[in-house]
Amino acid sequence: MQYKDIITIEPGKRGGKPCIRGMRITVYDVLEYLASGMSEQEILKDFPYLTKEDILASLSFAATRERLMVAVQP
Repeated sequence: MQYKDIITIEPGKRGGKPCIRGMRITVYDVLEYLASGMSEQEILKDFPYLTKEDILASLSFAATRERLMVAVQP
């Protein structure tokens, strides 16, 4: 999944947080919905302007950020 075509970051929008296709819904919002137990289908029903690719891009973006984080040594 190439999230770079879907995830946008604009300084004046949502405090510069990563958003979906320039809209005001953030990657964090999508991840929070999934973490709360919403299914992909429930998210798409509640937010019809989102696509399955948007959800996958959010997951891919989060996975990439996690992989790039520096581990803190004890």
